[in-house]
Amino acid sequence: MECAVITTYRCNARCIMCESWKNPSRIEEEFSPAILEKIPGGMKRLNITGGEPLLRKDLIDIISVLDTKTRRLEISTNGYFTDKIVAIAEKFPRITIRVSIEGLTELNDKLRGIKNGYDHALRTIIALKAMGLKDIGFAMVISHNNISDLLNIYRFTTDLGVEFSQSAMHNSFYFFKHNNKIENIELVNDEMIEFIDLLLRSNRTNLKLMIKDWFRAYINAGLLRYMKGESRAIPCYAGTESFFIDPHGMILACNGSEKPLIMGDLKTHAFEDIWISSQSEQMRKLVKNCGLGCWMTGSSVPAMRRNIFKPAFWVLRNKIRIKLNRRIDETI
Repeated sequence: MECAVITTYRCNARCIMCESWKNPSRIEEEFSPAILEKIPGGMKRLNITGGEPLLRKDLIDIISVLDTKTRRLEISTNGYFTDKIVAIAEKFPRITIRVSIEGLTELNDKLRGIKNGYDHALRTIIALKAMGLKDIGFAMVISHNNISDLLNIYRFTTDLGVEFSQSAMHNSFYFFKHNNKIENIELVNDEMIEFIDLLLRSNRTNLKLMIKDWFRAYINAGLLRYMKGESRAIPCYAGTESFFIDPHGMILACNGSEKPLIMGDLKTHAFEDIWISSQSEQMRKLVKNCGLGCWMTGSSVPAMRRNIFKPAFWVLRNKIRIKLNRRIDETI
């Protein structure tokens, strides 16, 4: 399984697509790192996120517990606190870091509402790369607001030799937003198709990153499908293949729902008891019958793994189309 640990809703950024900063969790009500001991070991991936997780003064304690539960522990951050991130990387050199940016310098700082945010993000990546950290990169939330910078950021990340992951602007309880809307879908569609084509033609020198680009093309085809209001191409297994822990210690099935789909309270119950409870089964039924069609990274990637032949054949089909000088078929 995969798990995202939402450490806090506090944030030093003021992103236009997310208002967790307007609805911060109270420090005294945020979970104790000790409860994370209850999470089962052998997780495929654990993501530490927020809000801005670097605002947790006990983040090292959280990492220390979660590092024993998975071979891939990831921190999602806006990269503002470079020194703190470097200190974490020194202590946990296997850790994965994704730094969120929403565009190049001026656009990023406007959309994320944080002065010199792009400068801090870039300095963080440069520092981590100089340390020799293996799995680092940028992450971007795609919308009509920043689609114009998408291709340039991709080219920049390939030149820098770092990862580049994408998601799309969503509405959910997690973002405290229900009025996000993709505008100018024609422009977004054209830019996304060009981006998907670039990913499939990836010229990265690192084979692993090249293959990741091919499958990120499929992810972005799913994101485009979502932005156009179309249904998911593969089922969602949120609450089965993946789960979330919110800042209050609640186990959630999903982070894309209108309201939290609470499976149980990790502060007062064992994980195993929560996982097999009738309440969890009820949340899984809600996921199965959900009509939102969201394509969140935390739920789409596990779903792709469960249905690996579908994205694999899609990639193969479009690689052949490219070889034949035919337009890619973004339909998934």
